[in-house]
Amino acid sequence: MTCFSYAGFVLTAALLLTPTVGLAQAYGEPDRDAPGDAMIQAYLTAEALRLDGQFDADLESLEHLQQRLPQYRQEYLQMLGLWPLPDRTPLQSTVTGTLDGEGYTVELLHYQSLPGLYVTANLYRPSEVKPGERLPAIVYVCGHSNQGRDGNKTAYQSHGIWFARHGYVCLVLDTVQLGEIAGIHHGTYREQRWWWHSRGYTSAGVECWNGVRAIDYLINRDDVDRQRIGVTGISGGGAATFWIAAADERVAAAAAVSGMADLESYVGNRVINGHCDCMFLHNTYSWPWTRIAALIAPRPLLFVNSDADPIFPMDANDRISNRLERLYSLYGAGDQVDAVVSIGGHAYRQDIRQATYRFFNIHFKGDPRPVTDSERDLVTSGRNPQHPIPPERLRVFPTDDDLPADQLNATIDEHFVPVASWQVPSDGFADWQAEQIAKLRELPFRSLPAEISAANSLGREGQVERIETQPGIELELLHAKRNPETTAQRVLLVIRQDDETDGEPDWLPQVTQASDLVVMLDVRGIGNTRWTVKNPPNYVARAHVLVGQTIDSGRVRDVAAIAAYLRSRSGSAAALPVQVVGRGAAGVVAAYAALLAPEAIAEVTLIDPPTTHGDTQAPQFLSIQQVGDVPELLGLLAPRPLRIIGGAGDDLQVTAAAYQSAGAPDQFSR
Repeated sequence: MTCFSYAGFVLTAALLLTPTVGLAQAYGEPDRDAPGDAMIQAYLTAEALRLDGQFDADLESLEHLQQRLPQYRQEYLQMLGLWPLPDRTPLQSTVTGTLDGEGYTVELLHYQSLPGLYVTANLYRPSEVKPGERLPAIVYVCGHSNQGRDGNKTAYQSHGIWFARHGYVCLVLDTVQLGEIAGIHHGTYREQRWWWHSRGYTSAGVECWNGVRAIDYLINRDDVDRQRIGVTGISGGGAATFWIAAADERVAAAAAVSGMADLESYVGNRVINGHCDCMFLHNTYSWPWTRIAALIAPRPLLFVNSDADPIFPMDANDRISNRLERLYSLYGAGDQVDAVVSIGGHAYRQDIRQATYRFFNIHFKGDPRPVTDSERDLVTSGRNPQHPIPPERLRVFPTDDDLPADQLNATIDEHFVPVASWQVPSDGFADWQAEQIAKLRELPFRSLPAEISAANSLGREGQVERIETQPGIELELLHAKRNPETTAQRVLLVIRQDDETDGEPDWLPQVTQASDLVVMLDVRGIGNTRWTVKNPPNYVARAHVLVGQTIDSGRVRDVAAIAAYLRSRSGSAAALPVQVVGRGAAGVVAAYAALLAPEAIAEVTLIDPPTTHGDTQAPQFLSIQQVGDVPELLGLLAPRPLRIIGGAGDDLQVTAAAYQSAGAPDQFSR
């Protein structure tokens, strides 16, 4: 995860894996302990390079870019879990205390960006402001500095003090995870909250929304000039700078310090392993990562990095800087974007502070003079930590008893993104079904082709057939022995789980007929293509999301491609109907393959399926719960035969209702 202490922001070895930074500027050595490591890492790298290469299309012309910006803005908000935008409910802003310093005053305040989602903050302002004077304002977004109960805002107080002494209002925000009321950033990094993907939730979205609401608060203050709002921060705060500035055009200037790499770096060089979930959106629309900055242009942007930063390496920095220059040149605004490279590691240093302060002075005050007092009132750590203001004095809620009882911070991931409501129509089922499947293709299965091509056979030895389901993904099919005295009536495609790869699953006799041609498939990541899983950082699962996929969306493609191959191949299986069957998560994957490949898959049988994507053991797909959940989506298979054995219970009433609406109640059985 992105993590550092404020004293020079030295990387904390206890929290970060020790990186090996070489010519490739990779984050550690690639995994090679499992047979599928090389294949999946090569696949992900190729996908990352393909997406990054698409940024050139945005540079075709200014007219081309501007035509697409409305669409890009909506896609961007969707990928943060912010579309449609949440209601701007009353902020309920409250000042719980004030502190006076030399030339500045601190207001200790909180507001609710949504009801129950508390944002604790310190607002720094000049001690004296002329009547009617409106000052430029800075939203300072904090990085991963763990200050415990005091909140990470206290580690960045020197920035608030400097801005206030120089005629700014500066609002320093606690983050969700490291604020006074602690929530979670690391849901998929280490907490196994894989349902974040299916819900469409990322902690980046919450930090973005908290920043947007901070601007709502600032522009309603009598001492703030709403035309001069800036945002800045380092590391996690650097990423949040991009999130907020791209989402809110009221941001007039942004200075992101160590806040962005590109997909080639994050995925291909595994730099994602050094970052927590708040650094990433769910790349549902398969964006080149630098496109995020296209939503900021042509507003002034300062892109700051360090030459020895292992989690924002210089090869990525150079690529992004070049893209930003070309992007801004489309607007004739090349002078509005600049890059600063500091010598050293992941840290604030004097030149970074000076460049950031001067950037805002230039754009908000028309003052280009060098900054000479950036090193005053710095926070230090070590044996004798120094704070201009004792951290406990900056608490918004002084004691634990003062913490609000109605806070949702600790469980905001369960509330922030609404899930779909579902109503099966009494008539017009076919049109409604087509509409729901179109939604599935728009969000969770957007990365899959409209028509999934049949897999390619790479050769067969005995019962084992090697097969390619898409470029870079090679799997094995196991053709089970069958009774030669019977004529095959159907192909039974069995999708095995991790614990079933040693032979035939023990439940197989329940679903097999004597005339079946039985074929068993281990989808990607299962059996001989399994890859290394380390928690944290869960590289493969998280890297998939950065290229607009999930592991399970790839598995759906595997099943659909194999089914199409089995349906169309010559020989004894020619034109035979294909039935897919699987237990648990594998069964749901098979069912969704049937949804997307209706001509290839005639029937579906599920053994003990999970009934919600909110279950960590369920397969996960990007934002699928914004379309529907397992029982609802299974109903979209109607009128094709669907058989469910075990589990589920009353949760399947909506499935039965769909089959009833389709006029095929007898095709659904439990």
